Amino acid sequence: MSIKAIIFDLDDTLWPLRSLISRAEMTLFSWLLEQVPVIGEHHTVDSLRERRMAMIPTDPRFSYDLWALRHTALLQVLNEFQADPNLADEGMQIFAHARNQVEMFDDVPHALAQMQQDYALATISNGFADLQAIGIAPYFQFSIAAHEFGCAKPDPRIFEAALERLQLPAHEVMYVGDDLRLDVAGAQAVGMRAAWMNRYKMHLHDTPHAHITPDLIVHDLHQLKSAL
Repeated sequence: MSIKAIIFDLDDTLWPLRSLISRAEMTLFSWLLEQVPVIGEHHTVDSLRERRMAMIPTDPRFSYDLWALRHTALLQVLNEFQADPNLADEGMQIFAHARNQVEMFDDVPHALAQMQQDYALATISNGFADLQAIGIAPYFQFSIAAHEFGCAKPDPRIFEAALERLQLPAHEVMYVGDDLRLDVAGAQAVGMRAAWMNRYKMHLHDTPHAHITPDLIVHDLHQLKSAL
């Protein structure tokens, strides 16, 4: 397998997502109650999340720009209680700071440092983690975020943009991600190799996408490096 570059997904590939988002949402909600206490009489973290998710079909942009979705939802709840709309920008900074307090999987820092010596590394993510703030940006030649690019995985355009920046044929690039549909099938559709990062050791046939066949199935980055 002649691989010259590796592109990584971020959430649930380099760090666990669910606990991170839960903490960030609770941090934002606590701050929101300090600014506008009456919100707590009508909403919880869960109710605001449900309302935000219900907004996704209302604007095509929300399918790829999660920052815009969260900002619009926050502005909506502020308007509901006649609060200062400028709080939405401050609230998003609070959320973003908390969202960047990631707890990377143990293998990640050492493995990235090793792989950086042998491969061109990059990232493509549908989220909006700030790799500079997290401290791992130096490992990567570039990072593409859906909310900045204008479309999200599995849209082939976001993968093709990475290939153009790498100046490599698709078969020499390995994409690594936890989502079989967004990551594995998305990358394979443009000719990349694709590794399913199965951190939680699920059985492929137990997933909703058992028809998708990854080129590799790995549980951590050290296993990935050995397989390459």
